[in-house]
Amino acid sequence: MSIDNETMLIYLSAQETAQSFLRRIYKQNETYKSIADVKSYENCHSFMYYLDHGRKLFNAGHHVDMIFQPTLYFYGLGHFMKALILTERPHYPESTALLAHGVSSRKRKKKDYTFLEDEVKIQHQGLLPYFSEHILSLKRMPFDKIKMLRLLSLIPELQSLFLLTDEPKLVQLPFQKQVLTFPMTLLDDYHMTAHAFLNRIKPFLPPILHTNITKSTIKITVNGQIREYHTPFFFDRYEHVYFPTSRDIFLPISEMIVHYLLLYNLSMLSRYEAGWWGDLLMSKADIDYPFIIKFLEITAWKIPYLIERALRNKFFHP
Repeated sequence: MSIDNETMLIYLSAQETAQSFLRRIYKQNETYKSIADVKSYENCHSFMYYLDHGRKLFNAGHHVDMIFQPTLYFYGLGHFMKALILTERPHYPESTALLAHGVSSRKRKKKDYTFLEDEVKIQHQGLLPYFSEHILSLKRMPFDKIKMLRLLSLIPELQSLFLLTDEPKLVQLPFQKQVLTFPMTLLDDYHMTAHAFLNRIKPFLPPILHTNITKSTIKITVNGQIREYHTPFFFDRYEHVYFPTSRDIFLPISEMIVHYLLLYNLSMLSRYEAGWWGDLLMSKADIDYPFIIKFLEITAWKIPYLIERALRNKFFHP
C-alpha cells in the first residue's frame, strides 16, 4: 500500500475523474443506482472542492505558527469527512442540523485546567454522528464523553511518548501470513481467560480459521484483512497492527474520530482560550505541551494519509 498522501487527491481534482468515481460508487448501491448519473454530476464539484479545501488547509498548516494549526487541521479534516460522506450519501446534507460539528466541550475551564484531563461530549446531531453512522457503520459511539488522554492513547505513533511518561497504551501485534499474535500478558490487564478474550474480539475480526493458545501467546489465523473502522485495532502508516493494552481504552472506533475530537478541542482552545493556549506555547510548563506538539506533528500527515487510503479503498473496492 502506498503511503503517498497526494495521489488520489490529485487524481480526483478533475471534474471528469471525480464524476466517474462517484458514478461508479453510486451504481454499486441499489438505492442510488437509478440516479447515479444525475447525482454524480450534481455532486462532483462539491466533492472536488471538499477534497481541495481539505488538502489546502492541511498544506497551509505546515507553514503557519502552531497557534493556528489546530483550527486549520480541524476544518481541513471536516472537509475531508464531507467528501467521504458524498461517496455514500448523494443527498447530503439532508438538513442544516447536519452542518454542526456534532461535539461540544466545556465552556469555562477550571482554574487548574489541564488538556489531558479535559473531555469532549458527543452530540446527537451533526457531522460527527452522521459520518460515524454512514461511513464507519457506527450507529452509536462507545462513549458519550471522553477525556483527551484516552483519545491520545489510541494513536500508534504516540506510543513512544507514552513509553517515556508512563507506559505504552497500545501494543504492536505481529500479523504475518494471516496469523495475528496476541501476547498472553494482555489477559492480566483485561482480567479475562483466553476463551473470554477470544469471544470479546471475535466480532471485530475476519472469519477465524484456527486458534492456537500457548503459555505465552494467542495466535489467530483469519481469512481476510483486519478492518480499521469500528474496531479496537489501530494501524500506523506501515500497516502495523496495534491493540489496546487495557480494557479502559478498548474502544471500537476509527482513528479518524480520535483525530477529529482532539482537533476540535484544540481548535476551541486556540480560538477561545487565548490566554491558556498562548501560555502553553510560550512557557511549555505542563506535560500537556509535549503531547500536543507530538499530536499536531502526527495529525499533519496522518489525516491526509487516512483519507487517501479511504479513497483508494473505495476506488478499488467500491
